[in-house]
Amino acid sequence: MDHTDTFTRALADEGFEPPVTVTREPDGRLDDHTHPFEAKALILSGEIRIVTAGSDRLYGVGDVFHLRAHEPHSEFYGTAGVSYLVGRKPVLP
Repeated sequence: MDHTDTFTRALADEGFEPPVTVTREPDGRLDDHTHPFEAKALILSGEIRIVTAGSDRLYGVGDVFHLRAHEPHSEFYGTAGVSYLVGRKPVLP
């Protein structure tokens, strides 16, 4: 079993929706924003830097990042862009 299978199984066990692959452009960015869902992602290629109130971290191939629902953050994509497998968990009212 490879990393993606293990990651996908863990997402399901934790109540996340089936994952989707997201690809972002080289040297791109998304300024401060939030999502109405919890997100957990496995980096498949490239790299992404995520900045939150308490963290500034670079994630590369094989790394997993986790964002809480409504957590303000910025995203910065590496020179080769980034591709990641992400599961989303809706916030219950």
